[in-house]
Amino acid sequence: MIQYIIRRTLSAIPVLFGILLVTFVLARVIPGDPCRAILGEKATKAVCDRFISEHGLDKPLYTQFGVYLNEIAHGDYGRSFRYGMPVTRLLVERLPTTIELSFCALFFSLVVGIPLGVISAVKHNSWVDVSMMVWANIGVSMPVFWLGLMLAYVFSLLLKGTPFWLPPSGRITAGILSPAFYDVWGWTIQGTGLWRGVLEFLGRLYIFNAILTANWKLLGDTLTHLLLPSLALGTIPMALFARMTRSTMLEVLGQDYIRTARAKGLPNSMVILKHAFRNSLLPLVTVIGLSLGGLLGGAVLTETIFGLSGVGRTLYEAITARDYGIVQAFTVVIAIFFVILNLIVDISYAYLDPRIRLD
Repeated sequence: MIQYIIRRTLSAIPVLFGILLVTFVLARVIPGDPCRAILGEKATKAVCDRFISEHGLDKPLYTQFGVYLNEIAHGDYGRSFRYGMPVTRLLVERLPTTIELSFCALFFSLVVGIPLGVISAVKHNSWVDVSMMVWANIGVSMPVFWLGLMLAYVFSLLLKGTPFWLPPSGRITAGILSPAFYDVWGWTIQGTGLWRGVLEFLGRLYIFNAILTANWKLLGDTLTHLLLPSLALGTIPMALFARMTRSTMLEVLGQDYIRTARAKGLPNSMVILKHAFRNSLLPLVTVIGLSLGGLLGGAVLTETIFGLSGVGRTLYEAITARDYGIVQAFTVVIAIFFVILNLIVDISYAYLDPRIRLD
């Protein structure tokens, strides 16, 4: 197992290098002038020449790429043209929002989609199965931006003043404090190294901090604000999980060992959950891993609609402003998440199916 993990980790290095190279080149060949995108269309040629020279954009592409690789090797993602601050700082500030949103959306899609798929498989060809699959098909086909707007319209405008009202935007209510766990515990953070960055990153995960510090008011308010964007972002994965679970369950339920288990007189719930469901998880795990990676990288519209300053919204603004540092750094971070998730999925195969030998 350890050899497999090392081998997969080493094989990810050329993948990440290729992503770095492609992102670096594409960011610069896309039409558009970063100087005028940042400083405005009225920026003079002299100002733009100075801007390009200060940021090293007048050098050949291979020289710029070499400098960029050297910076990455030292943990430096450069500075943002738009915000005038280190890109690493922006990652620490914006990534926690996207992570919380993605995991909440994944949680919703799992707790709703998988039971729907199991019920549909057990009630195969019944009105329950047909109705659930109709809703699953609608969920797959529904655009995220339209669903997000409709959810905000219904729960924030039509239901205003009722117990079912939900906030249409923002991460927490103005006035509610969100102190980091190390501040609550009286820790003193010194230096500017990796340890400080990790602590500050964790300190911006509101759900994590609320649980650690027993700040239930912050936890409730954060979950309330994340409910609508999580529903909007998690609807498509929920429908995919339901359809995948139904398909794999139907295949497993037709196997001989399921008929044998029923013939032995085992309770139907044990046959469904212990024998059929566990053996149908293998293809579902792959879809779950890829879906989480897709949620992390595909939250642009959701964050924009609900006013969340996460990776997706920041990346969209950076592409519009030709902010190369942000585009490259955020793309690499999302790619690293995909690599890690794929590794976790492959390792989980050995647990779910002992016949698989990874090493």
